[in-house]
Order: sequence, then C-alpha cells, then structure tokens
Amino acid sequence: MLENLTKSFTTVLDRFRGQRTLSAAEIEEGLRDVRRALLEADVHFQVAKQFTKRVAEKLEGSDKLTGVNGAQQAVAAFHAELVELMGSDQTSLPKNPGHPMVLLLAGLQGAGKTTTAAKLGLWMRKRQNRKVLLAACDLQRPGAVDQLVTLGKQLEIDVHAETPGEKGVDPVSVAKRALKKAKEGGYDALIVDSAGRLHIDDELMNEIQAVSKSVKPDGTYLVLDSMTGQDAVESARTFSEQLELYGVILTKIDGDSRGGAALSVREVTGRPIAFLGTGETPADLEEFQADRLASRILDMGDVVGLVEKAQEAVDEKQATEDYMRMMQGRLTMEDLLNQFKMLRKMGSMKKLLGMLPGAGKMSGLLEQVDEGEIRRIEAIVLSMTPQERLHPEVLDGSRRKRIARGAGVEVADVNRLYKSFQQMQKQMKSMGKMMTGGRNKKRMLKNLERQGRLPNMPGFPGLR
Repeated sequence: MLENLTKSFTTVLDRFRGQRTLSAAEIEEGLRDVRRALLEADVHFQVAKQFTKRVAEKLEGSDKLTGVNGAQQAVAAFHAELVELMGSDQTSLPKNPGHPMVLLLAGLQGAGKTTTAAKLGLWMRKRQNRKVLLAACDLQRPGAVDQLVTLGKQLEIDVHAETPGEKGVDPVSVAKRALKKAKEGGYDALIVDSAGRLHIDDELMNEIQAVSKSVKPDGTYLVLDSMTGQDAVESARTFSEQLELYGVILTKIDGDSRGGAALSVREVTGRPIAFLGTGETPADLEEFQADRLASRILDMGDVVGLVEKAQEAVDEKQATEDYMRMMQGRLTMEDLLNQFKMLRKMGSMKKLLGMLPGAGKMSGLLEQVDEGEIRRIEAIVLSMTPQERLHPEVLDGSRRKRIARGAGVEVADVNRLYKSFQQMQKQMKSMGKMMTGGRNKKRMLKNLERQGRLPNMPGFPGLR
C-alpha cells in the first residue's frame, strides 16, 4: 500500500538522520525530492506545492520542535501535514440521521460500488450492530443486480432487488420501494447501489440526482478507484459540483503503490475520505483514520489497526488457554490449525506484516512470504485424523504416506512439518520454564540472541 510514497519519504528522512539541526539548504533540497515524489505519485500539482510549502514553514519557523534532531523534526512535520491534508473532524457516517439511515453510493463503472455496498453493510452490522438493507439500483450494468444478491446471501444481508427490463422497474422506482421496505421492516440502514458509466455524462448525473431526490439520503458517498490517481480526483471534482457529497470511499488502496488520489481528493473536492477498501474479501473495509495512514506512509506502521484486527479474530479465553498449553509444551496439531484459522481471519500475512513499523524496509522479505505454504500446512493437518492431530507422536511411516496423499503433497513435506512442530514444542516448553524468574528470563533472552532467531513455527521460518 502506497509503497512508492513510503520509499520516497524514507529516503529523505534517512538523509536527515544524525543531524542536530537542519539548514535552509538541506530543507530545500529534501523538500524538492518530496515534491518530485508526490508528483510522480500522481498527486495534484497544487496539492504537492502547498504541502511542501507548509512543511518548510514548520521546519524553518518558530513553532518547530526543540530538543530533537533533524530527522525527528522532519518526521513530526511530515506527519502533521499529511494528517492535515487528508484528515477531517467529520464522522465516517452521518450524525443524527433519519430512521432508517439512507446512504447512496455514486461513482463511475468499475470503481467497485456494488462490492463496496456489501462491504459497508457488513461493516455497519459488525461494528454498529445495525440491521441493513441493500438496494440494487444499478440496472445498467449486466449482472450488477445478481452480484449484489449473491453478496447479500453470502454475508446474510437482506437485498431489495427487482428484475431489470420489467415494466415499472427503473432506478427511481426500485429505490422508492426499497426505502418503503426498509421502513416497514424495521431496518436501521438502507444502502443504495446506483449505476455507473465509463465516463461522466448528463444521463448518469440525471439518474443519480433523480434517485437521490426520491430517497433523500442522509449521506451520499462517491466511490473512487484509488489506482486511477488523477483521473479519480477529476471525477471527484465533477461529482462534487453536481451532487451534495458527504464523503469519499477509496477502493483498491491495497493495490495502489502511488497514493495520488488518497493525498489529493480532500484538498481538491473539500470532501473527506470516509472509508478505505483494503482488499478483495468482504471484511476488507476500514474506517479512514488520517493519522494512521500518515504513519504507514512514513513507515511508522499501523499498530492500532493490527491490534483491532487481532481483537476481531481472537477469542480471548481460547487464546489464554492456548498460551498456557504452549508454555507447557502441550501444543497439538489441532491448536496449530486453529492458529492458522485465526491468522486467516485477520487477513493475508503480507498485509499484516505490512502494518508493522519499518515494513517499508522489509519489502524484500514481504515478497518472500509464501501464503501457499500456510495453505499446504492446513491441508496436511486436515488430512490427519482427530487422534493424530491431538497425538502427533503416533505418526508412523504408513500414516504419513496416507496424510501426504490426502493433502496432495510429498511425504517429505509431512516429515518437515512434524520436525518443525517438535522443535517448536521443545522451544515453547523451554521458554515456559525460563519465564518463572528474572534470571531465567534473562537467560532465555540470551539463548534466543545466541541462536539469532525466534522460536520456529511451522510455515514461518525463524526470523534472523
């Protein structure tokens, strides 16, 4: 996510490290590189110009921080201006809405409106315990109605859908009937998916304005594909001139290495980013937090976001029991399988590692993360009987051959997993004993330091 921007900022900050103070010439040279990087990232030229101007004022002005070195000064200034550039005091969802809350999604074809409607419905149900109804009002794109119905069934969210082409079925009528159903059915929110076009035209705008007039939304969101950069910003400008937008939802941010749309859209349109689409799964929608995205751009990580993902995926009681068993060396293959399922709920390993501070400097390591290895290990464990998972010591040669056939792997893969599992058990048991006292803790840390690695977990080579 926004890798190019992160690399550019990191390069400039590395140049400032070790310097007690920054001269005007050093600041000017560093910000020239930042401005060039922003333009290469498809950031609007006026936004890039104003951003570097404000950072320079912070670094050279009387309000600069005292008692810190040049790099820390620069980090503070960059972070503050990134937050100012992207942030807003406005909440992601409208305050004091009617009942039900009505949200209208607008945007060009291909931006991901239909998928975003389902994602937003799931987010509102999980985070706010709202009963949501989706309205399939995109009657233009073939398959759009069926797509929303399928997503609704998958996520167990109700969808109001009518067959395109039938008499009396048009976007405005469907929207009205959906609103009536939402009121009568006691729904907390109605999310209206509208039609898009390959480009903005009068027909598109007239249709969206008619739908908006019929349901009187509490908030209209413009859905933009962040990977289109300046094109997305120009679309946002045009939509904001003709629709009263509440906010912007940026999709496909996980595939955007540049970040031009994320940094430009609020400055150009005056409307804040409300949500980010961070992946392909229905759960990959995040409430936008400017300070957290700014931290990721500056390679400071997003530890808060990582903790939130863990809280959603982890059963606290189960985690405590697993920890106690791990420290006693009583971990089973069943426990290992459960750990992998928990990680899968949190998202891909690349995405999770990318949220750690300093991830930008580990780009080579992140590329080596093999998601397929985790799936192979899961297949091996699932090919075991319940007894074999709980008591892997019974795995003899014939059992391993059967497991390998069932998982579609070689016997050597099963042997490698079993050996790694045994090593992990021994290391965890040793750690458990050493955690009983202060001296033992120090001895444990020295042992790990001497080994140069963390305890070996199948599927994750020890970090050196």
